[in-house]
Amino acid sequence: MSLDQNLFTLHFTPSKEDPRVLNLTDPHETIYYRRVRIPGQTYKFELYDPGSEALLATAAGLAGSSKHKTLELYNPTTVIELKHAGTLTFRWTFKWEDHDYEWKKEECYMVRKPDPPVMVAIAKELGKSKMMSVQILDYNLNRFDIQDRKGLEIVILTALLTFQDLAEINPSDALAKGRKVSDGQLATSPTNGLPAPMPNNATDLMPPPPPPPKPAPKTGIDRIAEIQALRGEINEVVVENEGTVADYAQYCFNLLEDDAMLFITVKSAGAEQVPKVLQVVEEAKRTRHKNSQGEESEMHQYVLYDVEKPKGPKRINLDDFDHNKNRDKYKPPSNLTIHLSKIDMPELQPKPQQGDKNFKGKQADKQNNDHNNGV
Repeated sequence: MSLDQNLFTLHFTPSKEDPRVLNLTDPHETIYYRRVRIPGQTYKFELYDPGSEALLATAAGLAGSSKHKTLELYNPTTVIELKHAGTLTFRWTFKWEDHDYEWKKEECYMVRKPDPPVMVAIAKELGKSKMMSVQILDYNLNRFDIQDRKGLEIVILTALLTFQDLAEINPSDALAKGRKVSDGQLATSPTNGLPAPMPNNATDLMPPPPPPPKPAPKTGIDRIAEIQALRGEINEVVVENEGTVADYAQYCFNLLEDDAMLFITVKSAGAEQVPKVLQVVEEAKRTRHKNSQGEESEMHQYVLYDVEKPKGPKRINLDDFDHNKNRDKYKPPSNLTIHLSKIDMPELQPKPQQGDKNFKGKQADKQNNDHNNGV
């Protein structure tokens, strides 16, 4: 399938000033994304918004030819696993929200089993310069419920950039079959700073490179963000044993600083984390109050507990119930959910029950007032 001239197109344009930089431009040479390759023993590059210089995403792997790469998006943090799934063919898969996607050669599809897949992006090499160009097929994406369309676009482009690097390192995995590499040479590009071509017999004499060092594990707020990103819920924070109260509170504060984030939900992973949830919420509100002024610091808080029923078959207790024995026993909640909202959410307000004494008292007062008013 060829590119549609009526659709918005991005071209992969190497920077003339820095060989590590690759710009994604429109036909008028306006830069929409900028990829910067990070030198080191492991494969990594960063994708930026050229206007604000904000970091949008990173791609990392043990090497450029690795069959598993990790894509990480920011604001909010989301981790995407990009995996090679083809045995003899070029096929890479990833998941975004509730849909599975796969790159096949030059085309990206949304997988809809048992329904046929839908193409959502296409990439081609144009002209004698072999410049890579890509189009996002918005008319197909509009058919589906995708909450973060911009995030999906960044994932598609970031994955394609890894394929571009892979094609430069290993020509057999190139997206376009039109690339020709002479016998005994390795494909090189001015954008990646790879060594000059050498004969095959010379490469056989070289010892294999040492394995790259294992990256240091994330700590603090970065570790909390990594844990929450694996759950896939942007505005939901599940408090676990790992991590301190201060780190969880700072993570919640960072979420609430986003103008698009109207509320967050803080939940306990189990009964042991219920007190920790209370501490996290109080610390997050305290931090927001210190860093905000006026009405911006005001928060609405809604508390729910024991809302999750235990899994497993229902048990029937046939023992005699002793009112005196169980009257003074207090059982702490097994789970706790607290909603912190910038706006009023009446649907989360506690509803009075018919058996509640306060409810009955209010009903009696209302009847007396109606009687006195002659109603």
